[in-house]
Amino acid sequence: MSGNGLTYSEQGGEAAPELAQEAAPTVTPSAPAAFGLFSSDTKKNEDLKQMLESSKDSAKLDAMKRIVGMIAKGKNASELFPAVVKNVASKNIEIKKLVYVYLMRYAEEQQDLALLSISTFQRALKDPNQLIRASALRVLSSIRVPIIVPIMMLAIKEASSDLSPYVRKNAAHAIQKLYSLDPEQKEMLIEVIEKLLKDRSTLVAGSVVMAFEEVCPDRIDLIHKNYRKLCNLLVDVEEWGQVVIIHMLTRYARTQFLSPWKVDEVVDEYSESNFYESDEEQKEKDQKLKTIYTMDPDHRLLLRNTKPLLQSRNAAVVMAVAQLYWHLAPKSEAGIVSKSLVRLLRSNREVQYIVLQNIATMSIQRKGMFEPYLKSFYVRSTDPTMIKTLKLEIMTNLANEANISTLLREFQTYVKSQDKQFAAATIQAIGRCATNITEVTDTCLNGLVCLLSNRDEIVVAESVVVIKKLLQTQPAHHGEIIKHMAKLLDNITVPVARASILWLIGEYCERVPKIAPDVLRKTAKSFTNEDDLVKLQILNLGAKLYLTNSKQTKLLTQYVLNLGKYDQSYDIRDRTRFIRQLIVPNEKSGALSKYAKKIFLAQKPAPLLESPFKDRDHFQLGTLSHTLNSRATGYLELSDWPEVAPDPSVRNVDVAESAKEWTGIPGKPKKEKPTEKFYSESEEEEDDSASTSSSGSGSASESEKEDEDEGSTDESSGSSSPSEESTDSESDSKESAAKKRCRAVNESDSQDIKKKAEGISIKRSTSSSSDTEYTSSDECSSDSKSDSESGKSRNATSNKKEEKPAQDRKTPKTQDMFLLDLDDFCPVTTPVAVPTAAVLSPSLAADLEGLSLSSSSVIDVTMQVSVPTKTHELLHRMSGKGLAAHYHFSRQPGIFGDRMVPVQVTVTNTTDQKIENIHIGEKKLPPGMRMHEFNPIECLEPGGSITATMGIDFCDSTQTASFQLCTKDDHFSVNIQPPVGELLLPVTMSEKDFKKEQGMLTGMNETSTTIAVAPQNSTRLVIIERVVKAANLGVVPSGQDNIHRFAAKTMHSGSLMLVTVELKESSTAQLIINTEKTVIGSVLLRELKPVLSQG
Repeated sequence: MSGNGLTYSEQGGEAAPELAQEAAPTVTPSAPAAFGLFSSDTKKNEDLKQMLESSKDSAKLDAMKRIVGMIAKGKNASELFPAVVKNVASKNIEIKKLVYVYLMRYAEEQQDLALLSISTFQRALKDPNQLIRASALRVLSSIRVPIIVPIMMLAIKEASSDLSPYVRKNAAHAIQKLYSLDPEQKEMLIEVIEKLLKDRSTLVAGSVVMAFEEVCPDRIDLIHKNYRKLCNLLVDVEEWGQVVIIHMLTRYARTQFLSPWKVDEVVDEYSESNFYESDEEQKEKDQKLKTIYTMDPDHRLLLRNTKPLLQSRNAAVVMAVAQLYWHLAPKSEAGIVSKSLVRLLRSNREVQYIVLQNIATMSIQRKGMFEPYLKSFYVRSTDPTMIKTLKLEIMTNLANEANISTLLREFQTYVKSQDKQFAAATIQAIGRCATNITEVTDTCLNGLVCLLSNRDEIVVAESVVVIKKLLQTQPAHHGEIIKHMAKLLDNITVPVARASILWLIGEYCERVPKIAPDVLRKTAKSFTNEDDLVKLQILNLGAKLYLTNSKQTKLLTQYVLNLGKYDQSYDIRDRTRFIRQLIVPNEKSGALSKYAKKIFLAQKPAPLLESPFKDRDHFQLGTLSHTLNSRATGYLELSDWPEVAPDPSVRNVDVAESAKEWTGIPGKPKKEKPTEKFYSESEEEEDDSASTSSSGSGSASESEKEDEDEGSTDESSGSSSPSEESTDSESDSKESAAKKRCRAVNESDSQDIKKKAEGISIKRSTSSSSDTEYTSSDECSSDSKSDSESGKSRNATSNKKEEKPAQDRKTPKTQDMFLLDLDDFCPVTTPVAVPTAAVLSPSLAADLEGLSLSSSSVIDVTMQVSVPTKTHELLHRMSGKGLAAHYHFSRQPGIFGDRMVPVQVTVTNTTDQKIENIHIGEKKLPPGMRMHEFNPIECLEPGGSITATMGIDFCDSTQTASFQLCTKDDHFSVNIQPPVGELLLPVTMSEKDFKKEQGMLTGMNETSTTIAVAPQNSTRLVIIERVVKAANLGVVPSGQDNIHRFAAKTMHSGSLMLVTVELKESSTAQLIINTEKTVIGSVLLRELKPVLSQG
C-alpha cells in the first residue's frame, strides 16, 4: 500500500503539479547547459549538480523538479544522490519536500550516504510540517541497515502518537518495513499496532490493519475492542484499506460467530410436514427452529456495513465483499453479490479472469445465484481463450433442465469457432451436460456423432473421446454408434481418437462380433506406423478378441504380439510379454491365466466428468491460492466455524470510551439510539437501508446506486416511515463540504421557484457548469426526494403527514417550499379510465419546467408539438390469457422528473371474468436504467380497459426495458423498446442561438445524408408535421424558406440534438444532425431518412 495519502502542495506550495514534469531551469550557470538536449547524460547531470550547489533557492528548486521528473519517467538518477542529500537541511520547504521524494526512492540503494544524514532525518521528525515529518519517517524506514533499528523503533513510537493522521498512517507503514528487517522487534511492534488500532481516523485504519496482518495475524484478541469501530469506519476508509480490513474481518468472523448455514440445513430437515400433523406439533417444530440459531448482532453489523461497498468502482473491493458474503452470510443472503460480480465482467480481461474463476467456484455449490445472469456468460468473439473457457465452465455448471436447450444452441455455435482449444473445450462441456442431465443425454450423443463428420480433426478427435466416456454409462443402447465409429477409423489420424475407438470396440466386442475382428485385421497392417498410445490399444483389442473369439482372431493376435515383441518402445515390449503370458496358456503360465477373461473383460466404472473447479473451494475466494489452486506463501487459512460461540462481551467497549471515540470520527453522525436497540434483530432491515443511504455514496457512481435501489425494492418498500425519518436524519447530519455546496444550490433553486411564482420566466442553461450544479443538487436532495422519482410508491397519506414535520425540522424554509412543490406534482400515476393521452394544463407544465431550469441561458423547454398516435403491443391477449396491453409514448414533460420518458399503458380485459391486482412485478433492466411503476389496478371488469402512466429512464439508449406484468394469478414477461425520437425533450431557441450551438457541434459530432424529396412533400407544413411526428423535436424559427430547423435535448443527459433539413435543387434535401451523442444522432438520422423521402 502506498503512503502517498496527501499531495505535496498541501502546505501552501505550488510544486506538486510539476513533480512529474522536467521544468526548464530559470538559471543557466554554464553555456553547455543551453545545449542540454544534445549533450551526453554526464554533462546533463553535471549541469544539475551545479544547480544543486547554487546559492539560489530557485535554481535548486528547478534542479529538484527536473530530477523528480527524471525519476517519474523511469530514468536513473542515483549518481546525483550526494548532491541531493546535501540539500536535505534546506530552509526552503518546497526544496525539502522534493529532496525527501528523491531520498524515498534511492535511500535503500545508497545506504551509506543516507546514514550520513540520519541526524537530519531525526531532526525532521520534529518538523512542524506534517509532510516533512512523514517523509522523514519513510526515508528512515527505507534505510535497510540493522544498526539503526533502535532509532527506527523510537521514531515509529513517536510517530504513532503524532497529531497528524497522515504521520500515524506512515508509522503503520514503517512497522511492516521494520518487522521485515528485524523480526525480533515483534513484541514492541505489537504494542504500537494495538495503540494504532484504537485510532479513530479513517486514514490510519487500512494501514494499521495491513501491519496487523503482516506482523501478528493470529492475535485476534487485539481486534475484539476495535471490531465495531472498524465495521462502522469501513465505508469511509480508502479503497485498498477496505480490501485489507474486509479480508481480516472475514477471518475474525469465522473464529467468533456460529455458522449461519446450519439454519438452512435445519430448515431443509423440517420442511416436509406430515399430512396428518396437528397445528400444535407444527408450532413445536417452529419453536425449535427459532431456538436453534439467532445471528449475533455483530455478525449482522459486519454484513450490513459491507453491503454498500458492492457498488464500489474498485473491482478488488467488490471482490472482497463478495468473498465475505460467500464465507459468512446465510445462504439465502449470499445471492446479492451475484449482480455486482456480473457488473465486473465489463472490466478489462485480467479482472474478468479473476472474477470468472471465483464465479466458477461459486456456481458449483449454489447454481441459483447466477442463473438469472446466464446470458452475461455468453462468449464474445473478442474474448481471449482463457476467458472463453472460464465462461464455458460457468455455463456448464449452471446448466439444468430449464435452460439446457438454450445452452446447447449456444454450444453449437462455439464448436464452429476458429479457436480450436475452445472448440475442444466446448465438446467436453457438451459431454458434461449429457452426463449431468439425463433428459438430454441422447440429444447430446446424436449431436456429437454428427460432429464426427466434421472436417476439423481436433473436433472429431475430441468428439470421439467424449462419446467414449458417454457410451460407458449405457453401452447396451448404442451398438450402432460403435459401428459408425469403427467405420471412421480409416479417416481419423489423431492418436487419442484412434485409441478411444479401439478401446470401445475391444470393451464391447461382443456387441459388434462381425466388425471387431475386421478392425483388428486393418490395424495389424498399420501397427508399425501407429503411435505408442494406439499400439497399446491394438494389443488390448487383440487380447480381448483372443479371449472371446479365438476361432477368428487367434492367428491375428499372435501376429500382433510378435510385432510388439520387437517394438522400439520398452512399454510396448513389456505389455506384449505380459499379455502373451496371461492369455496364451503354456507350461510356464501361472495361476493368473485362469482369470485372464475376468481381468480383461471386467466391468469398468463409468468415468465421472467433473468440473476442474470442484476442489478449489477449500481456499478462500479472491486469494492468490484460489487462483493458482495451490497454497501460496503467506496464505492465511480460514478456520472452521466454532461449535460454541465465544463470549460476545469481549467486543463491548466502555460507554465513556465509546462516546469519546465516536464524537471524534470525521463525517460520522452521532448515534442517538441505545446500543442494544441499534443491534437488535427487529431493526435489522431498517438499519440496512439506513446504512445504504447514508454511506453508499462513498464509492459508487450515481447510476450504480440507482441500480442497487431497484434491485432491493422488496427490502426497502416494506420499511415504515420512522425508518425513513431516521435515514434522513442520519444522512442529513453529515457536515461535509459537498453537502454545504449542495445546500447552496438547493437554496438558489428554491429562489428560482419564488421568482417563477412572481411571473419571471426561467430559461434553461446549457453551460456545463450549470449542468454540474443541477446534478449535484439532484444528488444532494436524494434523501428527501419524493418517492415517485426513486421508483417507490407511497400508499397512505398519513405517511406524508408524519414525514413533513421531520422535513420542517431539518431543512431551511426555502427548501421546504422546494420539497412541497415536488410532492404536489408527483401523484400523477393514478390509473385513468379513458385511454386517451392526458394533457397537462399550461400552468402545471410551466411549474414542472420551472423545477428543472436555472436562470442563465437561451434555451427553453417547450411543450410537445405533436403526440404520436401509434400504439405498440405490449402483451397479446392470447399470451396474456385474455389480458391484452398496449402502450404509446405520451410526450408529457416532467411527470416523473426530467429523466423519465412517460409511457401510457392501456390494459384491456378480453375475458368474461374480472382480472384482479394488475401490477408490475420483477424488473430486468440494464445497468443504470430506472422505472417508475404505475399504481396497481385492483380490479378490471370483463370487457373493460384502463390507461395507466409509467415512467422509464432509458439512459439515452434504445435498450429494451424488460419486466413482468402481473395479475393475481399469473405473470407475463413483457418488453418496452423506445424509438430514438422518444428519448428527446423538445426545446425552442432563436435562429442565432441555433447556429451558435451548431458551430460548437461540428466534426465528429455532425452526421448528414442526402435524401430525395417529392415536390408535394417539400412544403414547410408537411416537413414539420413529418419530423415532429417521428421525433419529439421543437421547431426553431428560420429566416430562410428552404431551411427548416428543429431542436431537442436528450432526456437523461440533457445533450443538445440539433436537426436541420435543407432543401436543395432537383428535389433533394440535406438532412444534418449535430449532437454530442453521436450514436443517438446516427440512429435518428436513419429513422428520419425514410420519413422525409416517402411519397
